[in-house]
Amino acid sequence: MKIIKDPVHGYVEVEEFIQPLLDSPVVQRLRYVRQLGFSYLVYPGANHTRFEHSLGTMHLADVASRRFGLSEDDRMLMIASALLHDIGHGPFSHASEPIMESLLHRTHDQIDDIVNTQFGSSLRSIGIDPGDLCAVVNGSHPLSGIIHGDLDVDRMDYLLRDAYYTGAPYGTVDAHRLIRNIIRTDEGIVLDENGMNAAESLLIARTLMRPTVYFHHVSRIGECMFQLAMLDHIAAEPACNTESLLARDDASCMHMLLSSKSAIAREMMQRIYERRLYKRAVYAGQDQVNYGAFQSGDTLMISRTYAEEIAAQAGCAPSEVLVDIPPFPHDMSMEVMVKNRHSTVGFVEFSPRLRMLNETRREQWRLGVYTLPELREKVTDAATEILHIKKPTRQGTLF
Repeated sequence: MKIIKDPVHGYVEVEEFIQPLLDSPVVQRLRYVRQLGFSYLVYPGANHTRFEHSLGTMHLADVASRRFGLSEDDRMLMIASALLHDIGHGPFSHASEPIMESLLHRTHDQIDDIVNTQFGSSLRSIGIDPGDLCAVVNGSHPLSGIIHGDLDVDRMDYLLRDAYYTGAPYGTVDAHRLIRNIIRTDEGIVLDENGMNAAESLLIARTLMRPTVYFHHVSRIGECMFQLAMLDHIAAEPACNTESLLARDDASCMHMLLSSKSAIAREMMQRIYERRLYKRAVYAGQDQVNYGAFQSGDTLMISRTYAEEIAAQAGCAPSEVLVDIPPFPHDMSMEVMVKNRHSTVGFVEFSPRLRMLNETRREQWRLGVYTLPELREKVTDAATEILHIKKPTRQGTLF
């Protein structure tokens, strides 16, 4: 057994059966993929990686599996699934996800090809069905809730880890108390009343970390610049294999884009490297736009179409305008039941805060239009007309 010192969880045990997976090139690549993409442009400490997060998720999955009294086979399945759950991520993590969805028509959770080609024989040799592992990761297995659910260990780890490395004081979650108070029954996950505070702290952490870390405008600007660089590089390089490009790590992807045949790709990545970023021309909330009109179809390509229209009206180059249409936040819907000494009732009956937090998440959504500092006024006027943006109705709303 290996022991790894982790700054979030302390000592993480790596059992012998999992070590070949841990030492594989596919997992070791995650050492060089930042967990938070371009958030390091905002928080200099946010250089932690998917590798660290995968180890932390594996550790918590083991704790949860033992707490639930899973069989040894199921416990091993959950540990392996947790370790491999992020191997499908492209460079800079979620920043490359829209490219993956638009051009390859899959998400990072769809890891069947990687698992079957890279891990099939090694998984079978330790009694784990590769199909079961993929099902856990994509959410279709009966045990998926441990990694992908209302109270999952993936979310517990990344909230704790992201708060630790960014210094943001909002991601504190008492993961071990939460796990200790979760009961697995034939009807699903049940939360003991003693775990309510820990569960609510997870919901609050998700809500507060969203605008301050995950959707901070500087990070989003970096992501949009990177996505434009990727699209233009692929268009300029007929021999470019998108699948291979998305299998790179951060450094090799950045190097490729900095030396691309595309002048736009080179410029975008040089600007990111030197932190000479685009600025906000428009930053509009849900009450200022018809956000429903932006949420259907290929959002990445819709964004570029709007950017080109805005640039044409503003009299500038298409690459000088970026339109950012984030996914509209889904309501957090705690389907778990809560058990006290008298009865078992729905989570929302114990915690009316859930409705308030969901409303807060909806109010946090922003559509962004970004451009060069000297073009802001012209781009603001053009974007306001083309996107039919209303004046803000709440004091303090950024525009």
